[in-house]
Amino acid sequence: MLNEQLQYVSPEDYLRLEAQSSERHEYVAGGIYAMTGASLRHNIIALNLASALRAHLKVSPCRVFIEGVRLHVARDNAYYYPDVIVSCDPRLQTITGESMVIDQPTVLVEVLSASTAGVDRREKFLAYRKLASLREYLLVEQDRMEAELFRRQGDVGWERCVFSAGDQLSLVSLEYQCLLSEVYEGSGL
Repeated sequence: MLNEQLQYVSPEDYLRLEAQSSERHEYVAGGIYAMTGASLRHNIIALNLASALRAHLKVSPCRVFIEGVRLHVARDNAYYYPDVIVSCDPRLQTITGESMVIDQPTVLVEVLSASTAGVDRREKFLAYRKLASLREYLLVEQDRMEAELFRRQGDVGWERCVFSAGDQLSLVSLEYQCLLSEVYEGSGL
């Protein structure tokens, strides 16, 4: 059995290494974890949702970002790459070439796959809900038409809503609604 010794990597070293890497890695408390590639269906679902949200929010102060943008969860010393990020942070009205990280999301979306669903449901949700700005966390199934939404309820908890084929998906924090089938358009489902 191979015995590997894990080394702590500082957040600064991670960001420097990630800027030079051709592959994406997430960072949690000193550990670096390679990300797997996304399927075509995964990409279509994320792009459909990001495009619809961008069009809906065009005249608002909110910005929509897709999977290549890092999210910083300072309380967990972690950096993640959600599939879709919506942030209404006024600092994002001016984007510079050095802008790399978002730390005040309003809505986060993860498109689930067999290899990522467990992490997205447990580890990431536990980390994401520590972000005071986060209002809604949407998990979208990749292989069936279903989405699960967690909506912040004050300071005490999260409401869970499940959407299936034929249902109207509603992101209250963004005053956005669409048929769930629109999220899956062109995905083969």
